[in-house]
Amino acid sequence: MASKSSSFDITSTTNLAEVQNACNQTMLEIRQRFDFKGSKSQVEIDMKTAEVKIISDDTHKLNSVLDILKGKLVKRKVSIKALEYGNVETASGDTVRQNLKIQQGIPQEKGKEIVKQIKSLGLKKIQAQIMDDQVRVTGKDKDDLQSVIAALKQKDFQIDMTFTNYR
Repeated sequence: MASKSSSFDITSTTNLAEVQNACNQTMLEIRQRFDFKGSKSQVEIDMKTAEVKIISDDTHKLNSVLDILKGKLVKRKVSIKALEYGNVETASGDTVRQNLKIQQGIPQEKGKEIVKQIKSLGLKKIQAQIMDDQVRVTGKDKDDLQSVIAALKQKDFQIDMTFTNYR
């Protein structure tokens, strides 16, 4: 009887439609709030580059807009870890701007870090390999795969990780 190997993929994808909805809800709330009356605050998403651009009057208001956006993202089940914060820059018309890159896929260096962590567990029959923007983990014993998932969930890689295609 041939022994069958099992596998799962570690991915990191963000539903951009949910991010867009959160941006729209944030704009609605900004327009209704008294403390933003007369403010130049804006939240825009570029679906092609997966970036959110926040413009506001000053850094204090920018942080308030960011807090509103984070709250809307959490309600829509989008992980805050999927956001990569750019620097706050001065923009035209006495405003400040910050770009947020939305993570799509696992970056190469994070993939290497994940593979290194899996190898450090010392499970002999487990293999991990980087495939483009995801990591595939294979092994003969499903219990070993479960323990890999548990170990990875305990360590914080500062990225949003999803475990898919478990078979």
